[in-house]
Amino acid sequence: MDMLEIMKTQQKYCSDHRDMPNELQIKAKSLCWEYNQSRPDESEKRAEILQNLFGTCHPLTFVEPSFRCDYGFNIHTHGLTIINYNCVILDTSPVNIGNNAFIAPGVCLACAGHAIDAEQRAYGIGTSAPITIGDDVWIGANSTVCGGVSIGNGTIIGAGSVVTKDIPSGVIAVGNPCRVLREITEEDKMEPLKF
Repeated sequence: MDMLEIMKTQQKYCSDHRDMPNELQIKAKSLCWEYNQSRPDESEKRAEILQNLFGTCHPLTFVEPSFRCDYGFNIHTHGLTIINYNCVILDTSPVNIGNNAFIAPGVCLACAGHAIDAEQRAYGIGTSAPITIGDDVWIGANSTVCGGVSIGNGTIIGAGSVVTKDIPSGVIAVGNPCRVLREITEEDKMEPLKF
């Protein structure tokens, strides 16, 4: 199995930076640059760039610039996905984003990590683990989701949270480290204004 095949698996791994497919990272950076320079009214151009950048890109995927990612091919959207301003996805492992996902401004989805030992870290030894975001998830502004984490369906991650462990379905979770605050109930339904 080569490095590219390992990167596409759902297994966590440890790697040497020299083994990573740098040419694919240059391609992703170029596509991100092109996307971030596009005009707000160039929706067809933006959709085409995302189709070329992401591994799986549902037609209802909307990303506000500025957007950055490491490789792109490891990002998979599986339905309506709204990624707001200034999002970063370090996709050294697969990032699966479920249907009806709302990702607020400033969110970082970071599969990649570094060695704990300083000498190994300086040498370029790193880690990676996949991220799975379920259906109907809302990740609040300036939150970070770390590698190896799954967020269950219908869950809300509060703004500024650092998600280091799995979060179950149907809850509001907040904090650093992120932890479950409470379940989402029928009492959370709102009545919008009617005109």
